[in-house]
Amino acid sequence: MSQINFGGVVENVVTREEFPLEKAREVLKKETIAILGYGVQGPGQSLNLRDNGFNVIVGQRKGTQSWDKAIEDGWVEGKTLFEIEEAAKRGTIVQYLLSDAGQIAMWPRILPHLTAGKALYFSHGFGITFNEQTHILPPKDVDVILVAPKGSGTSLRRLFVAGKGLNSSYAIYQDATGKAFDRCIALGIGVGSGYLFETDFKREVYSDLTGERGTLMGCIQGVFQAQYDVLRQNGHSPSEAFNETIEELTQSLMPLVAEKGMDWMYANCSTTAQRGALDWRHKFYAATLPVFEELYKSVASGEEARRTIETCSKLDYRAKLNTELAELRNSEMWQAGAAARALRPENNE
Repeated sequence: MSQINFGGVVENVVTREEFPLEKAREVLKKETIAILGYGVQGPGQSLNLRDNGFNVIVGQRKGTQSWDKAIEDGWVEGKTLFEIEEAAKRGTIVQYLLSDAGQIAMWPRILPHLTAGKALYFSHGFGITFNEQTHILPPKDVDVILVAPKGSGTSLRRLFVAGKGLNSSYAIYQDATGKAFDRCIALGIGVGSGYLFETDFKREVYSDLTGERGTLMGCIQGVFQAQYDVLRQNGHSPSEAFNETIEELTQSLMPLVAEKGMDWMYANCSTTAQRGALDWRHKFYAATLPVFEELYKSVASGEEARRTIETCSKLDYRAKLNTELAELRNSEMWQAGAAARALRPENNE
């Protein structure tokens, strides 16, 4: 473990050099890793672990699209693919990667299979942190650990296939065996983490819920739409509005930020862009800070968890979700986006 200075704050970080894949394989050589759920994180984590040489099985409800996807990905019914409860029974490490609502629903059926010495693994602190609402209370004689990749399972898999890594946070909630840390870090390396930084379950879920609702998804869609609408209202074409709002950001500027930071991106733009950005950033900060403060309070109070559990547990949730997503997809802005993506050179070769 290294101590790295992040903006003046020293944090604990584990790198691949300190904990190489060979060590991870040695730590987990006698373990059976059961991946429960094959939705968002399940495919990426299970396939990366399998490709890295670990003993992995998948648990998923038979007859679902996710079951069929697991079959397509090479998991074999009765050998490496089982019903969820059977996989939990067979696994010595149970990776609980169902949706938050799914974790709540399945918990009474998973709990009997969490026998002494096993490890219960999460990629989200939701179930444990908000256990007064979720009722997810692990037995005292199992390890409870977390590895949370900082991105979707799709991104985790794509970066792995490209020979890269996606940074993850890690946390130890309960060390019943004395092996929780090694198990946790070995799994983090196994799923394809670039490096792992220390957190705890509460901080993970608070930051995650804030980020998802904020700059990662909710805020950015709102900001995109606001700028696009102002441009359109002032006579700019859909193509021009989309390119100036989204295409240039995602295809040109954000890669520069990812490479060397915001200051480097600014330095590689025109002086006109630099001056305007440096001036207007303060106004956007002042405008959005109260919204982010309100958001964080909603997360910390448990209100966001309550709403998530309440809405995602309804039988018609998936249908209503598809309706909301269709509204995004069918909006002029994202229809313009579909046209812009189709015109990219790589899509016309």
